[in-house]
Amino acid sequence: MKAAPERKRAEEAPAKGSLWRTVSAVAWGFFGVRKNSEYQKDIARLSPLHIIAVGFVAVLVFIGVLVALVKLAVAG
Repeated sequence: MKAAPERKRAEEAPAKGSLWRTVSAVAWGFFGVRKNSEYQKDIARLSPLHIIAVGFVAVLVFIGVLVALVKLAVAG
């Protein structure tokens, strides 16, 4: 009989978000495409600090790619 209450507690506690899930959420945010149900899951699981950090790195990568493309276009 102890298994049932433990299983119930495991279902109630939201799983911790992984780095990959955070990167995925930020990537979908860049595109502006996200299901509301997935958004709600992300809010429950992901840390705002992790989202900000991954978003900052993603912006730096995006700017770096744009600068490289412009240099390539001007040089060629």
